[in-house]
Amino acid sequence: MIFHKKLITNLQYFILINNKFLSAIMTTSKVSAKKTKVLVAPLDWGLGHAARCIQIIKELLLNGYEVIIACDGPQLQLLTKEFPLLYFVNLEGYKVSYGRNSFFTALKIIIQFPKILIQINREKKWLDEIISKEKIDMVISDNRYGLCSTRIISVFVTHQLYIKTPFGRIGNQLLQKINYKYINKFNFCWLPDFPEQHQLAGNLSHPKKKPGVPVHYVGLLSRFETRNLPIFYKLMFVISGPEPQRTIFENIILKELRHYKDKAILIRGLPDRHDKVAAPSNIDVFNHLRSTEMNDAICASELVICRSGYSSIMDLSRLGKKSILIPTPGQTEQEYLADYLYQKKYAIKIKQKDFCLEHALAIARAFPYKKYNEERNDMLTEAIRSAETKRKEKISSQPQVPGI
Repeated sequence: MIFHKKLITNLQYFILINNKFLSAIMTTSKVSAKKTKVLVAPLDWGLGHAARCIQIIKELLLNGYEVIIACDGPQLQLLTKEFPLLYFVNLEGYKVSYGRNSFFTALKIIIQFPKILIQINREKKWLDEIISKEKIDMVISDNRYGLCSTRIISVFVTHQLYIKTPFGRIGNQLLQKINYKYINKFNFCWLPDFPEQHQLAGNLSHPKKKPGVPVHYVGLLSRFETRNLPIFYKLMFVISGPEPQRTIFENIILKELRHYKDKAILIRGLPDRHDKVAAPSNIDVFNHLRSTEMNDAICASELVICRSGYSSIMDLSRLGKKSILIPTPGQTEQEYLADYLYQKKYAIKIKQKDFCLEHALAIARAFPYKKYNEERNDMLTEAIRSAETKRKEKISSQPQVPGI
């Protein structure tokens, strides 16, 4: 019995030692094969920032990265429907609201600046905590100025290096200095546009003076692909943007559609809502569509009427769709983009206060539209590789702990 007990004890010890050894090997293997963990965080200023991050997230996943998404509200609803299997963390948005006209929108944005600055400081502290908790290796921030850290590689995504303001050149230059002050805290700045030809954002993404950090043009960030579908809808309306302007725009469209007889589709831009609005039977109304459904709906529409937000512009340009752009009143960036694309003959621009559907369609029928020809490329993949190279250089330059 004594011999038998010793035999069992020695056998247990042997198994224990081997288990520890195997565990150490497996742990080492996991460390060496550990995926780079990337935090992607879009701004909550409408759905456009979240929508254009979809292509970034897909590209990261295709290249073997582990992705965590940080957002809340409608952006969370949009991205969870696109990536139901990914891990999400809650990050409070800036929650900017607009006025009921151009003057009050500009005034409200100015009044909300202190709130925005407070949130920038909060998200910086939040990032420091989440880096430690989730072992983040890299952060890609779409226009969230506080999401940078010296501990990891930080990427800032924007199409606005030169921000248009209602206060003319002096106001623009002052805001550009503030903009660059924050951008220069990041390791890279990614611009969803092309460096020379085929540019869509004009001076916004091509100012004379660039930030001090490396700038990468990454081409159009659109989640859509061209599909050869028969035209089913004569018109498509896409409602978007912060309140109350989203609802004001929707009410204008619904009023104009009362006497419209052809088949049309209306997307309300409300992924987190289930309520319905009354519309004529020839109008299909959806609060939200997933990317594949939205892609098909645009391709099956003859003409698209929407805001001149940059993400919408990238989507329409990729799909080669004719459009009528209605800038959000008081949002100078959208007003500039609509003017720029009108001059290029890529789109028609109509002010919201002047919008009349019958008149707009008459203009569209006579307008000499030019089709945008996108130059497809690997610029986003190359930008990701540059960030990964920088990350590895950062790791190798860190001092090694003696004895390890």
